[in-house]
Order: sequence, then C-alpha cells, then structure tokens
Amino acid sequence: MRSIGRPATVAAAAALLLGGAALPASSHPAEAKRVLVFSKTAGFRHDSIPEGIAAVRELGDSGGFTVDATEDAGVFTPANLRRYQAVVFLSTTGDVLDTAQQRAFEGYIRHGGGYVGIHAAADTEYDWAFYGGLAGAYFQSHPAIQPAHVNVEDRAHPATSHLAATWERTDEWYNYRSNPRERAHVLASLDESSYTGGTMNGDHPIAWCQSYQGGRAFYTGGGHTKESYADPAFRAHLLGGIRYAIGDAQADCRPENGYRALFDGTAASLTGWQQAGPGSFTLSDDGTLTSSGGMGLLWYAASGFSSYSLKLDWKAAGDDNSGVFVGFPPSDDPWSAVDHGYEIQIDATDVPEKTTGSVYGFRSADLGKRDRALNPPGEWNTYEIRVEGERLRVWLNGVQINDFTNTDPARSLTDGHIGIQNHGADDQVSFRNIRIKELPAAAASPGE
Repeated sequence: MRSIGRPATVAAAAALLLGGAALPASSHPAEAKRVLVFSKTAGFRHDSIPEGIAAVRELGDSGGFTVDATEDAGVFTPANLRRYQAVVFLSTTGDVLDTAQQRAFEGYIRHGGGYVGIHAAADTEYDWAFYGGLAGAYFQSHPAIQPAHVNVEDRAHPATSHLAATWERTDEWYNYRSNPRERAHVLASLDESSYTGGTMNGDHPIAWCQSYQGGRAFYTGGGHTKESYADPAFRAHLLGGIRYAIGDAQADCRPENGYRALFDGTAASLTGWQQAGPGSFTLSDDGTLTSSGGMGLLWYAASGFSSYSLKLDWKAAGDDNSGVFVGFPPSDDPWSAVDHGYEIQIDATDVPEKTTGSVYGFRSADLGKRDRALNPPGEWNTYEIRVEGERLRVWLNGVQINDFTNTDPARSLTDGHIGIQNHGADDQVSFRNIRIKELPAAAASPGE
C-alpha cells in the first residue's frame, strides 16, 4: 500500500483544540454552516452568558461556521430555523418558548437539526416533554462551585477526544432529576467522591450526546463560570459538541451499557494481550496504542469469544493500513488470523472489498453509508463489530455499514480470538478503549 504525507489539517485541528492556530474557514464561505445561540432566561440569569456567546463566536470564526446570537424567541419559526445547522441553548432558564415556537423547534429537530445544551439548558422548559428528552435530563440542585474529577468515558467523541481519562476542573456541578445513561450516550461523568454535594449515587453523568427524533443532541453540564469560557480544554469541549451537532464530525452516540474493558489505556490492562509476529504497539501517556512496524498482530490471548459486541476507537494518521481481526484460533503466527479469521479493514484508499469497513477480501462496506459516517485522518472513529453465530455486522460511528455471514467452516466465527493489526513500518494507526459485551447465543437484536 502506498504511503502519503500526513494532512496539514490534522496539525491544524490539534492546534485549535489547544487554543492555538485556527482551523481555516470553509473553502466555500457562502456555504459556511450557521449556528444560533439562544440565551433567553425566565428564571435565574447566569452572568457568564456574555462570555459564553463570545466564546462560541470565536469558535465559529476559527472553526468555519457562522454564529448568530439572540434572546428573541420570535426567531423560532420553521423558516428561520431552517437557516441553522444547530441551535445552542446557552444557560437558558424557565419557560422560554411559547407553544408555536416549541412546535417549530420540534419540527426543526425532526428534520435533522442539531441541539447543543450548555449548563442551565437543563433548567429549562420543565413542562415540555420533547425538550426534556432532547436535553437528556432536567436540573435538580447544585452544591457550591468547587473542583472535581471528571471521568472521561468516551475519548473518541470530538467533544472529549482531546481530554485525558480524568479531567480536573472547577465548576458548578449540577445534580439531575434522572440519569440519562439508558437513553443517551454518556461522554463524561463526575467522581462524586472528589467533591461534596453530589446526589446521584455514584453514577453522575455530566456530558452526553444522542440521536433524538431525527436530530443530533449534545449537552454539557459545565459552563457556569466565566472562567470556563477562557479555558482551552472547555472551549475544545464545546467546539467538539458543536461540530457533532452540525454534522462536521461523526460519533457513536447510541446508549452504551454493559461493556467491560479489554484495554482501558493502562499498561496493566495489556497483561492479557500478546504480540504475534514482527513489530509492536507503543502505549503513550494518554492511553493510546499506536502501531509500529509489522506485519504483526496484538491479540487478546486471555480468552476467546463466541457471541459478542466488540467496540473500539481508532484513528489513522494519514493513508494508513490496519484492521481488527475476529474469529481466529490462538497462535503466535499473525498469518493464522489472516487464514482462519476475518479482518475488519482500516485503509482509506484500497479497492472496495479491502477498504475501511470491509470484511477484508470478502465483502465491501456500504460505501455511501461508510463515507457519510467516516471521520477523516487525524480524527477518532468508533467501530462496533458484532458477532452472533456466523453473522458479522459492523457499525462505524453508530451507523451500520456491513452485514456479512460466514459460510466457510475453516473460518467459523462461533469461537475465536480478537486482535488489532500493526501492518508495516509506513502505517500508523492508533487505538483506544477496546471493550466487549458478551451476548446470549440466540441474540439477534439491532445495534443499541
């Protein structure tokens, strides 16, 4: 496979996350996406709202989207909302929309619109069930402003991929009336032992995303303080949430429960893994495994699996080659996995049956769905590989892109190991957060 240079946009994106160099605006300014910031309050008013508006405007300037800001609920009409790819509810409080305006916003979301809720957006429209579902949870109470440990559960979503596994920050930490975990995909949660006043019994989501009735939704409980909007890490958090909401970045925002870690970013979690063949994987301080040399295979030797959902996050540096192997027998020879298992490919430019999302050499991904779901080199993606009997299905960033049934007894999927490939010296692919949920043998339900 040929190797090409690393795209300049990767370095630019990294600089933007750190508050440095800006991403270039769209090469077609007339086509720039638009975001509406709505900050009307009918209850408590946060004095950080002006800083929040200014921050989103600056993120728009550097991120290539146009930002309008208003407290006039009259802009919530079908015609006007169609101008925007996302609406940001910035610390809104109380009942801020009338019945007609609510109806217009519901239609906007159902036709694919995006929602971003910041902090007191959860303290808004308690009698509007649609909005409560969209926001994910309603505010209940909060203790005093104080530092806390934020556990970053999803380090592939653009709102959290720049963060370490633990995020130390100071804010006003909301307690919520319900736990959104069963309905939304939790990105980050609070360690209630790290501060005083948490009331959610140790499972305390603080940022999440979801697909909701046709639209995309992102919520973060941070953003009470003025200082939040000058913090590069929090600004990058907001930018990632907005990019997801407007469709500039893809992510798996389906609810995720019941998985256990096979690799959690620590050296200790690698004790069940073995390297077969040449090359290796390097573990960085941020908990990322990156391929080096090859062609080899890092495989999970502690146990095989028969019916399961395997999820992992991956990122290619450029036009690089790797893959995820499933259903192969234990062996120190990486070619055993090639000959007796199946590879879910990672490769930007090969032929259809050998490119990203394919069952390598056997079945191409649905290329239209794959291309719409795929993030570019330098950004994280999430695979779900679901094996049930001889059926193998693949989801990319929450979108099903492949459905393959094995008919070769020599490659049976009903029992085998899993592994990640280090393809060669010119191929640099990284992995995070490899987790599995074992399924009943008879299970055949769609993706969660």
